[in-house]
Amino acid sequence: MKMTYRLAQGAMVLVMLFSVVSCSGMSRQDKNTAIGAGIGAVGGAVLTGGGTVGTLGGAAIGGVIGHEIKK
Repeated sequence: MKMTYRLAQGAMVLVMLFSVVSCSGMSRQDKNTAIGAGIGAVGGAVLTGGGTVGTLGGAAIGGVIGHEIKK
């Protein structure tokens, strides 16, 4: 359990780092969508034990939430 938590934490940091670096030419709303999808995917994977449906569902929900923030 402790190892899973640390892996999820490390994955989240990497996702956020890559999303910030790769979003230089994107609008603010596009950046929020990408970041939300990344965080949602990691959260969905952690909550479902790495299940594909949970990961994709989390990414979709996170992307929608990210898209709607400060619209």
